[in-house]
Amino acid sequence: MTDVFVDNKYVGSVKDGHKFRDDIINERRAGKMPSEVNVLFHEATDQVFVETSKGRTIRPLIVVKDGKSTLTQEISDKLNKNEMQWSDLIKMGVIEYLDPSEEEDALVAFYENELTAEHTHLSITPLDILGLCTSLIPFGQFNQGVRLSQGSKNQKQAVGFYAANFFQRIDMDVNILHYPQNPVVKTLMHDVSDYYQHPSGQNVVIAIMPYDGYNMEDAVVINKGSVDRGLGRSTYFRPVVSEELRYPGGLMDEISIPDKDVKGFRTEKDYRFLEEDGIVSAESKVQEGDVIIGKTSPPRFLNSMDEYNLAGNVRRESSMTLEHGERGVVDLVLLSENEEGNRLIQVRLREQRIPEIGDKFISRHGQKGVIGMVVPEQNIPFSENGMRPDILFNPHGLPKRMTVAHLIEMLGGKVGALEGRYIDGTTFDSENEKDLRSALEKLGFKEDGTEIMYSPITGKQYQARIYIGSMYYQRLKHMVANKMHSRARGPIQLLTRQPTEGRAKEGGLRLGEMEKDTFIAHGASLLLKERFDSDKTIVPICEKCGLIGIYDSRKNKSYCPTCGDAVEMSNIELSYAFKLFMDELRSFGIYPKMMLKSEYDPA
Repeated sequence: MTDVFVDNKYVGSVKDGHKFRDDIINERRAGKMPSEVNVLFHEATDQVFVETSKGRTIRPLIVVKDGKSTLTQEISDKLNKNEMQWSDLIKMGVIEYLDPSEEEDALVAFYENELTAEHTHLSITPLDILGLCTSLIPFGQFNQGVRLSQGSKNQKQAVGFYAANFFQRIDMDVNILHYPQNPVVKTLMHDVSDYYQHPSGQNVVIAIMPYDGYNMEDAVVINKGSVDRGLGRSTYFRPVVSEELRYPGGLMDEISIPDKDVKGFRTEKDYRFLEEDGIVSAESKVQEGDVIIGKTSPPRFLNSMDEYNLAGNVRRESSMTLEHGERGVVDLVLLSENEEGNRLIQVRLREQRIPEIGDKFISRHGQKGVIGMVVPEQNIPFSENGMRPDILFNPHGLPKRMTVAHLIEMLGGKVGALEGRYIDGTTFDSENEKDLRSALEKLGFKEDGTEIMYSPITGKQYQARIYIGSMYYQRLKHMVANKMHSRARGPIQLLTRQPTEGRAKEGGLRLGEMEKDTFIAHGASLLLKERFDSDKTIVPICEKCGLIGIYDSRKNKSYCPTCGDAVEMSNIELSYAFKLFMDELRSFGIYPKMMLKSEYDPA
């Protein structure tokens, strides 16, 4: 007898495991059983596993019978004419879903001409082995696998045309590319996913060559003339949101220009952009510290008597202001209500972003790099026919990474641009590289994609031929303007007296464990001490009991709360975080005694 397991639970036994498995498959193909049910007969252990659980990865495959595909030409024609749907193919048993367990029993062919009598299934297309973003990468079969997945992930971070109604939307931190384009070298997935409705890149002329070291370590050199003509230019949008909240006792926030008697009133200059209703006027150019939405709130803490005497309470200032390092133009002011019926104010800011040194760019093959230099157009190398590339890419980024598709896309982009057509770069089903080379030769170029280039400074011809072509480049959302941060002195936390955290709060730059090691290796001990002085404090220590004493500023004298005035106190310099730690130990009932020793004491 053969044991049967449903979702890994034993349910009974059958006489013939082979027949039982075949019966389930036939019932499923006849539409009498759900298409998500999968079955596997394990001959070595004589067990049948039936899987019905959720969360399994299942993939559609064409059923093969007697070495022939059940998807006939007649069915294909009906599909093209919309006389049949995908669901009809599943009901007819032409297509079935297999999970990893049932796939153990299957022999799947990539192409129809590979079918033999032993094959059980046929791939719909070899491309379905890849996900949506990965199948957007052209000539993917020529890339190393890791680069393929990296290129896939990076495309999700590209600045593009994310929604056609972006003017009506208020989204967090979004970018709109001003001049998005369709790729000249595209794949089948670009058509299937309607990529032309939401493109996220531009076709650029790229030359593979170094430029005075400014494109070393993955950096790219970019042509200033191209930037001035709109290459990679985008707008960054972010919202500022505030609402009038209701509090117990009938109190509520009020959106208006705060009066001078309000607790925490800022300077009048900070409120200069507000209109009479306390909301900023559209098209105002604002920067850090400026108030966007004026708001006052009731006092935080009310005692029982104050609740009856609300008139005497001074309201506090709680306006929405731009945080450290932020700036922009007020793009849209939206007044509405939230779910509770409270007034909701949303202000959208915009800022034009022009590519600058440090901004990140990427090709679709995981070749990412930041701008190392923006070079004036007259200093960019040029070809025989006067073509100046938009981007200079470092040749050292190719051999080890094995992104051959990067080179083939440049070749294909060049042919597509010259012939005025799209090049099909679908993975496993792309145009032949030899055909692209011969097409380039017919157009009067060298078939290997290289051209003679000239130095713009000396005017002399370079000794080497430069590989130059056209390809699709994307600008990523990681921009210097969002990340650049520095500080000397600034705000500190109340508890530890150490610098605040984060760029928006004007926080400090953390010196970590490894940075500390570099200072030690350099022998820069004073610099190391200075970097670790952010919460330096001086505390009096009792020389008798070793506990922290108290400094009386009126008497200008320190004393020990345990031993009294008679004991001598010493001022010790230490970190405030350590002082706080000792206080916490005392609260546990632990005695943190500090044993003091004179700096000049030889013992």
